[in-house]
Amino acid sequence: MKNKKIILGVSSFFLIASLLTTGCGKEVNLSSKAVVGFEDGEISINDYYKEISENNISILVDMIDHKLFDEKYKSDKDEDENVQGQIDQIKEYYPDEDSFTQFIQQYFGANDEDELEELLRLEYKREQAVNDYIEKNIKDDEINKYYEDNIYGDMTAKHILIKADTDEDASEEEKKEAEDKALEEAKEVIKKLNDGENFDDLAKEYSDDKATANKGGDLGSFAYDDMVEEFSKACADLKVNEYTKEPVKTSYGYHIILKTKQSKKPELEDVKDEVVEKIREKKLQEDTTLYYETLIAIREENGITWNDSNLKKAYNDLMDRIIEKASATTE
Repeated sequence: MKNKKIILGVSSFFLIASLLTTGCGKEVNLSSKAVVGFEDGEISINDYYKEISENNISILVDMIDHKLFDEKYKSDKDEDENVQGQIDQIKEYYPDEDSFTQFIQQYFGANDEDELEELLRLEYKREQAVNDYIEKNIKDDEINKYYEDNIYGDMTAKHILIKADTDEDASEEEKKEAEDKALEEAKEVIKKLNDGENFDDLAKEYSDDKATANKGGDLGSFAYDDMVEEFSKACADLKVNEYTKEPVKTSYGYHIILKTKQSKKPELEDVKDEVVEKIREKKLQEDTTLYYETLIAIREENGITWNDSNLKKAYNDLMDRIIEKASATTE
């Protein structure tokens, strides 16, 4: 980590010097003294500082965030496990030292594992700060609406699963034919139910879920989040002892669902923390720029000021690039 420490030291020196010699929004004027001289010219401290400040702004941002988050979010066992887990995962794909080093240099800008660990620890603290900030700013009406629309008591259900019979080598046309065939079979099963046939018997005859078919498709009791979204939503919309009148498509295939029991919805007070967490996750998933915008807001709320106009511009330009790149991922 020697190279980075040297750069950090230089940046720290110039940052402190700027605080001592400038007012807010002004450019630094350290000295006209040369740091390197030639027969035909020189490189001044100002020239050197300008190059460092404009091209290493991300290092300064890391320093700022260390100041903001290291004390508030102390390293703990969860952080240790999270960081080590990420490093171990990278090493699974890049097991030899040379390929590992090359990858982390290219992807993270880290020269070795120690630098990578430091970067991952800072990112872990940033995530904690972002999560706390977003959750703190979630309004009561958002919580109440999410509770009403998305929180259910545990459900008990049976299902009949019809899978599309294809393999990985199948062509798109073959996959489409298999999908259509599975859909038609699922509709036939629903027709048999409409005609009064027994759900358990049909599950044993038709269901491709071998773990439940012999039990009449019985899935037992489950929470809303235990199943894929399409399945849980369809089941939640059913009345007790009612089955879906159209096949429900999920990544597993087509389901016919029979709801057999619905537990009472939990009180808001008992699930409020879970609701707030879900809202925060939803906000971050739906807005790819929110994470970075939140970090900017946290820095501003902590009274960050810039005593050098070049640094301020470099910071704003960096944040604009990051947000633009994050926004482009959803386009």
